[in-house]
Amino acid sequence: MTRVGLLGYGIAGRVFHGPLISSTEGMDLVAIVTSDPRRQAQARAAHPDAKIVTADELFELDLDLVVVATPNRTHVEYAKRAIAQGVAVVVDKPFAPTSAEAAELLAAARAAGVPLTVFQNRRWDSDFLTVRKVLGELGEVRRFESRFERWIPEVWDNWREFGAPEEAGGLLYDLGAHLVDQALQLFGPVRSVYTELDLRRPGVQVDDDVFVALTHENGVRSHLWANAHAAHHGPRFRLLGSEGAFEISGLDEQEDALAAGRRPTDSGWGHEDRTGTLGVLDRATEVAVEPGAYQHFYSELQAGRIPVDPAGAVAALRVIEAAFMSARENRVVQL
Repeated sequence: MTRVGLLGYGIAGRVFHGPLISSTEGMDLVAIVTSDPRRQAQARAAHPDAKIVTADELFELDLDLVVVATPNRTHVEYAKRAIAQGVAVVVDKPFAPTSAEAAELLAAARAAGVPLTVFQNRRWDSDFLTVRKVLGELGEVRRFESRFERWIPEVWDNWREFGAPEEAGGLLYDLGAHLVDQALQLFGPVRSVYTELDLRRPGVQVDDDVFVALTHENGVRSHLWANAHAAHHGPRFRLLGSEGAFEISGLDEQEDALAAGRRPTDSGWGHEDRTGTLGVLDRATEVAVEPGAYQHFYSELQAGRIPVDPAGAVAALRVIEAAFMSARENRVVQL
């Protein structure tokens, strides 16, 4: 059995990592770190065989894998401790607050021969898997549009909404980590970045309205949106190619299913009734969405394979940093 320690039991630990680890054959969730009494009770109810420990106690245990699902400001610290002990590490996105820190972690893991990966679970979203499937039917792709839009009109008391730079809060770090990663996965390296960031909601300290325009080295243009105050949502994905287009709306349902207590071992996991539209104008046809598959992240890891190359997360952070510079200086930034 792979003995796993989970650092953090907020949304990431409670909704994603805990259920996915415990659903993976060959993995044993033996310890969870959370200091919040309410979350401790939730962890004990969901994972009765796991010990509730402090971070220092966790690093004294005999573990094979440490999962870092704590606030962004602590990712580097905890990942370094695991690497120093020779223990494999999963770090939730964003990998680190800066690309320099992320590159330092990657170098340390390589030097120590320690497996290191980043939890980019939305590579296994149903709609993103469908985009991958139909990509070859669009001819030469010229424009890629991707959106994560939500309706959260009031600021909530959470570190993601805190303005201190070390928190790495705001939507560009949070949802942007997924948006940029998916664009890079589909269309490769970026040569220029243009960004508009705004703080729209009363009392907000960090960006809650994001637009990023990427020009990839192959000429594809990616337009990416993240918004916390969108009362109506645009298409999740829209791709325009020389031979046709693809568009799909709505969101992958796996997060809601995990939060409701369902697990990847359940019958019908990841299957949705959603469809996308593929083709040209009145000749377009409906395409069934591919099943979502978050479980593949940990099953790949258990099989001895790295599901997400951390070098890709370093590259994505460099794009995000260029996006912040573009917004701050109101210019296109060349990479």
